Amino acid sequence: MCKALAAPQPALAKFQKANMHIPDGYLSPSTCAVLYGASAPFWYTALQRVKKALATRLVPLLSVMAALSFVIMMFNLPLPGGTTGHAVGVGIATIILGPWASILAISIALAIQAVFFGDGGITTLGANCFNMAIVGSLVAYAVYRLAAGRAALTSSRRVAAAALAGYAAINASAFCAAVEFGIQPLFFKDPSGAPLYAPYPLSIAIPAMMMGHLTFAGLAELLLSAGVVAYFQRTNPALLKVTAPGNLAAEEEIAASPSMWRTVRPLWIGLALLLVLTPLGILAAGTAWGEWSARDFSNLQAREKMTLASKNTAPPGQPPRGLERLSRLWTAPFPQYAPSFVRRPAVGYALSAMFGSGAIILVSLIAGSLATRGKTGVRG
Repeated sequence: MCKALAAPQPALAKFQKANMHIPDGYLSPSTCAVLYGASAPFWYTALQRVKKALATRLVPLLSVMAALSFVIMMFNLPLPGGTTGHAVGVGIATIILGPWASILAISIALAIQAVFFGDGGITTLGANCFNMAIVGSLVAYAVYRLAAGRAALTSSRRVAAAALAGYAAINASAFCAAVEFGIQPLFFKDPSGAPLYAPYPLSIAIPAMMMGHLTFAGLAELLLSAGVVAYFQRTNPALLKVTAPGNLAAEEEIAASPSMWRTVRPLWIGLALLLVLTPLGILAAGTAWGEWSARDFSNLQAREKMTLASKNTAPPGQPPRGLERLSRLWTAPFPQYAPSFVRRPAVGYALSAMFGSGAIILVSLIAGSLATRGKTGVRG
């Protein structure tokens, strides 16, 4: 679920996405403001750190990693309790790009998801970026560097380190989201004491969120991170140098390759393959925990699923007033990855993946162009 929109067709119900994409209405305006404020210094620092790289041929690497993360998040996994989840790709993005470029790449992907597809809210974009892009990237980097040590780029220790980094990152992100959900009924209530936003407290939110991420979603991120690192150890170890100790000039070395587009060709091939396979992402039916629409609170079948996924605790009889109000704030052009002009859900899902990836690549190229122009202007 993304937001309260016009009643969806039954065939689209399974498009509801995974539970770290906090929708509009689940966090109070003040919580959203705090998390936008908390994210801003990291975005600024990331831009400053990556500005030099954006003015080089590293732009293709940044754009393809952002697009890969976007598409990876479209592959839903069934989780305990009848909900769904997904990998993020933050572990491998951090290992290949470094933490600061990863923050930008994942943030771009999340922004495209929110604006065009309603996957995550506009008011909660700062929270989603803080959880997945910022916390995820920094945790992945710390765990990877600690676990890999000074092992050679082709060492199996780096594969294990990548697995641990991906697993730790996605679970740290999920825990942050769980806390943000869980504090809402504690601090934000109406005069009668009813919750205004996310209705479940920490005692329910944390177990409900973490159960799926400590198992299936975490395992998916673990295997993805380890598999990609193992692949590049055999085919292009240079792409693993940015986060290797003693390789401070790795970005310049990679950027100096004769054709950066050719260097990242395996990643583009992987992205193309995932785009073809995206219809598989809708096979896992179910709504993610914490992403129910305002209508679901009044729907008997939806309420039963919410109760089952929340330690058998029934939700409020009516949608929280703040949630209902904010959920109407933004109507995405292609809600739930289902363009209205496409009849077949699988085709619409694949087209959404292609459109989103193209938008991400375009944004990255524009950023690279602006950075190059700015660099030229300073020199002049």
